[in-house]
Amino acid sequence: MTTALLPSTYFGPVQWYQKLNRYDRCIVEQYDTFHKQSYRNRCVIATANGPQALTVPVEGNGGEKCLMRDVRISDHNQWRRVHWNALQSAYSESPFFDYYADDLHPFFEQRYTFLVDFNEAIRQKVCELIDIQPEVVHSSQFIVHSSQFIVHSYADFRSVIDAKHPQPDADFEARSYWQVFQRRHGFLPNLSILDLLFCMGPEAIFYL
Repeated sequence: MTTALLPSTYFGPVQWYQKLNRYDRCIVEQYDTFHKQSYRNRCVIATANGPQALTVPVEGNGGEKCLMRDVRISDHNQWRRVHWNALQSAYSESPFFDYYADDLHPFFEQRYTFLVDFNEAIRQKVCELIDIQPEVVHSSQFIVHSSQFIVHSYADFRSVIDAKHPQPDADFEARSYWQVFQRRHGFLPNLSILDLLFCMGPEAIFYL
């Protein structure tokens, strides 16, 4: 059995969902330290002006030593409305935005206390829409690479899949697909899974 160790993500990038699709089992780390400007509370979409980051505000900025499992979502600046409006603006002309809108809009209306719970609910819905059924569990303590608690070999992608400083990933190659603003900006690789979903719909699975 192959196992991937992943960070929690907010509408994570295509690379993150590729791991869910290709590994037998995935462990989402929830005892790591929260990092600002990471995929834990940020996703990147394609807009008319190029890539745009959408960030979920957290209380107290998460704190430098705050564990991911303890990070609380803030209701600051009506961010839910801002994110949904940004998605509508960016993808209203995409082939599948209207098709998936009713499934995704509730995430921008409901309120979750903890970021890790919010991300997991999103992960479950996106996997349903893509039609993949990964085996996903959450860590019960921080996992070090030599952990005796993991009986199967695993690949650690916690620092590899990183918004600011991504590390080489020999297993991932961003495959080109049609994007709304591709003629203007060229193909933008490894955006949020939402970009792939809105642009390719049921064919999204073939790019994972």
